Amino acid sequence: MRNLKTGRRLGRNSSHRKAMFSNMATSLIKHGRIETTEAKAKELRRFVEPAINWGVSVAEAYGKGPKNQSPDERAKIVHAMRMARRTIKDTDTLRKLFSEVAPTLTGRNGGYTRILKTRTRTGDAAPMAFIEIVESGK
Repeated sequence: MRNLKTGRRLGRNSSHRKAMFSNMATSLIKHGRIETTEAKAKELRRFVEPAINWGVSVAEAYGKGPKNQSPDERAKIVHAMRMARRTIKDTDTLRKLFSEVAPTLTGRNGGYTRILKTRTRTGDAAPMAFIEIVESGK
């Protein structure tokens, strides 16, 4: 029985799933929008949303620049970057998350991604979808 076991397995073992979603999350932040299957897109939200939330939580302090930050703010930024680094492994993409993506989403209380169903894949009839980061913090 699968009672109280969360998440889709997607036919992969746990280490493969973790690596796949880390790579997908990095690609999503880097490009802003990726196309994948619906099931993977829905599951990817569980990885990307917390990483973006870490960036949003320190966006104001990060925007000040290192010279204008208090030691407490610097410690919070380092902690947030390390927590986001669990998912986003690429350094350039992590910087983009904190410097470009997070400041545009500061007004939102979650819901940083959007899933748009697109088509059915030709080879195996899998339902496909775009997952994208929403544009602004309205």
